[in-house]
Amino acid sequence: MTNSLLFGIATFVYFFAMVLYISYLAFRSEGLGKAASLSLLGGVLVETAAIGLRWYESYAMGIGRAPLTNMYESLVFFALTIALIYLVLERKYRVKTVGAFIAPFPFLVMAYAALNTNEIQPLVPALQSNWLISHVVTCFVGYAAFAVSFAVSILYLFKAKAERISSGLPVGSRSLLPDSSALDEIGYKTIAIGFPLLTIGIVTGAFWANVAWGTYWSWDPKETWSLIVWLIYAAYLHARITRGWQGKKAAVLSIVGFAATLFCYLGVNLVLSGLHSYGGS
Repeated sequence: MTNSLLFGIATFVYFFAMVLYISYLAFRSEGLGKAASLSLLGGVLVETAAIGLRWYESYAMGIGRAPLTNMYESLVFFALTIALIYLVLERKYRVKTVGAFIAPFPFLVMAYAALNTNEIQPLVPALQSNWLISHVVTCFVGYAAFAVSFAVSILYLFKAKAERISSGLPVGSRSLLPDSSALDEIGYKTIAIGFPLLTIGIVTGAFWANVAWGTYWSWDPKETWSLIVWLIYAAYLHARITRGWQGKKAAVLSIVGFAATLFCYLGVNLVLSGLHSYGGS
């Protein structure tokens, strides 16, 4: 069995989990809810095994590197971390219905990853560093937290609007999702998790850059957009803590932050050229 086959199985399992979560949202069957959570967990386990097998295969080929260095590998790791973070939140906050809106993310990311080359290739010299794992893992776990916050913030906007006109809605419609205050809190907590991880990722990236290129910061497009993302989420946390920003303002800023995150991750790699352009291959 190859890593490609396992990744394909994980993609199918994520699709199945997505369908089950949407079915649970529609029918509110506890059996469907349990099956959805177990399916998503199954996808995580299969994908974790695929990443481990890919790592082993790289050593068998004489390359010997962590599978985190190109677009395909970063996408599959991104999908894994989104699913993991959601499962933790689901267990902590009992928000299974939210899975109908977050479970599609791992499937869609894996489907997009399948469009990229999945060959195991040797590292370019700049990536041959002990900083690689710490930098990539912290950045992408932070990105995944921001993705979950984005989905929850979208839900918050719809839920808050529904609550304002709740007198015209059936009781069943109002109970499909957690109340807006709970969604607002979850959105905040996920950013509070992602922000320090992104900070660590930027710091480790700076040390890595100094080893690879002789400078801690060169205003490369990736570095510049990482700083923009960091500033947006720093502004979110500052406004939340010191000025009491909650609700719609916080949700909108979370959505803007994730849009910037996506451009930092995909847009810079695919559109702009710079020292990080190898990430798009």
